[in-house]
Amino acid sequence: MRGGIKTIGVVGSGTMGSGIAQLSAMAGYLTILYDVNEGALPHAVKVIEKNLKTAVQKGKLEEAALEKARASITTTTDVNDVKADLIIEAIVEDLAAKQNLFKLLAVFNREETIFASNTSTIPITRIASVVRNPERVAGMHFFNPPHIMKLVEVIAGAATSEKTTQTLMAVATKMGRTPALAKDSPGFIVNRVARPYYVEALKLLEERVADHETIDKLMEASGFRMGPFRLMDLIGVDANFNVTKSLYESFWHEPRFRPSRLQQQMVEAGLHGRKTGKGFYEYES
Repeated sequence: MRGGIKTIGVVGSGTMGSGIAQLSAMAGYLTILYDVNEGALPHAVKVIEKNLKTAVQKGKLEEAALEKARASITTTTDVNDVKADLIIEAIVEDLAAKQNLFKLLAVFNREETIFASNTSTIPITRIASVVRNPERVAGMHFFNPPHIMKLVEVIAGAATSEKTTQTLMAVATKMGRTPALAKDSPGFIVNRVARPYYVEALKLLEERVADHETIDKLMEASGFRMGPFRLMDLIGVDANFNVTKSLYESFWHEPRFRPSRLQQQMVEAGLHGRKTGKGFYEYES
């Protein structure tokens, strides 16, 4: 791409989208943050500003850099405004939704625009299969919370060009992240390895081997920074459940990835973790 990446569009202003937008702005990119829900955007901006102020207080960011990053972000509810050199989607973990989004964005963006999916598990080849010029589609999987977690998985689909993956590796590095190039396999590297951490913990809970607090304490005492239930509450019980379902389906119902009925009940009851005030634990609003 001539001149490299200068403008980044981020679709979805939830925890992941707002965090990615923050990284983009801090790295000096003009950043467009889009969400279909107008009410979600002011909240996302407040979260970004809070994170930036915290970084200043900790001496990790200069006040001038905060102002520059904030000024680099524009928000919109009009998808037609999402015109950029690189567009990163951070929407629901659903194949059809991601395909439809990129098909729409391809209509009014340049053929050189790179489309990157923040998917946790959906194969990039499937997402790219309906997009014009699929060589510019790849995965760019950040971890929660993006402004703290350093790792980014860059995933090449069957049609993804070397130029696309190298561009995304460079963007991740400029954002201060550590990129890891992964093949297009369900769950990629981290989610495939991490899934048993959640699934087996849920099985222990369902079988009443121990309560969730005991399991968390044991895992933390074993060296994990967070037990599986505290981590699910942080990520979002609903998001974690959706990732497990996606991986289970992608591996043709491999038993070791089978979702938990208990987790499904919690999702249906609206117990999604920190963001709803209650999950496996209760949180102050």
